[in-house]
Amino acid sequence: MSETAGLRSAAAAAARVGTVRFRIDISYDGTDFAGWAMQPGLRSVEDTLMTTLAMIFRMPVAPRLVVAGRTDAGVHATGQVVHVDLPADAVDLGAGAGVGARQGAMTPIVVLRRLNGALGFNSDVVVRAFDVAVPGFDARFSPVARRYEYRIFDRVESVNPLERHNTVRFHGRLESDAMNAAAGALVGLRDFGAFCRLRPGATTIRELQIFTWQRTSAGALIATLQADAFCHSMVRALIGATVAVGEGRLSPEDLVVVRDEALRTSEFTVMPAHGLTLTEVLYPPMGEMGSRAELTRRRRELTDGEEVA
Repeated sequence: MSETAGLRSAAAAAARVGTVRFRIDISYDGTDFAGWAMQPGLRSVEDTLMTTLAMIFRMPVAPRLVVAGRTDAGVHATGQVVHVDLPADAVDLGAGAGVGARQGAMTPIVVLRRLNGALGFNSDVVVRAFDVAVPGFDARFSPVARRYEYRIFDRVESVNPLERHNTVRFHGRLESDAMNAAAGALVGLRDFGAFCRLRPGATTIRELQIFTWQRTSAGALIATLQADAFCHSMVRALIGATVAVGEGRLSPEDLVVVRDEALRTSEFTVMPAHGLTLTEVLYPPMGEMGSRAELTRRRRELTDGEEVA
């Protein structure tokens, strides 16, 4: 039996309790959104996707979504992950690609097509995948890491107007080698209180696994950051701190002091949201999804610990 067939068999068994969990992979341009989370009177990615799901399934109440990372207003995503629990009879799991399915059946591939059709051909949200989740999968609690990218133009000759919505234009030249060295000094398991917007009950202990800067052949500066989780405003604060080093406002030694004091400071500026993109959410092997989710819940339940960027 193939892995896909096995998942469908497991999902069919789970359906006997009334619902089946599905994983949804999405990308979006965050420019015109007030962030992921629903907010009264504002356009959000969450509300857009929930409304579209409710429409294609003809649900009077939109299904609840659980997301890997709640991005802020203006932040983009190419690798966002969501899960949703749907009624057992909502999706026909007999034929994943629609081959051999009964006429008009809502198979996962049909749901994928209808979602994107309802969102629109030129939508700023695209559903990249929709399928049965592996056993124990939780979009928020199962990840082992999240990866982001931040883009800056610091030279007028490198500015690309086609990338103005996902790249920050910085006035003044930045020293990329100094920024990369400063970024390396921040990697590790530590208290990132200096780079997080504090929230009651939330921990600021994180493991920053990757933080590098590189300059592309076109002249843009690109940062790559990966951590087990990011607390609120952490990514853009880390970027701002290394930018301060790159422009000479902070020395690498100053940044180490800021890092070790683990207290919010005005020594650097939190960078604009539109330069930031969630590029990937990393999950453990299939058989470890449930145990990873349970471990994360024990550590961070009710702390909003996965609030992002």
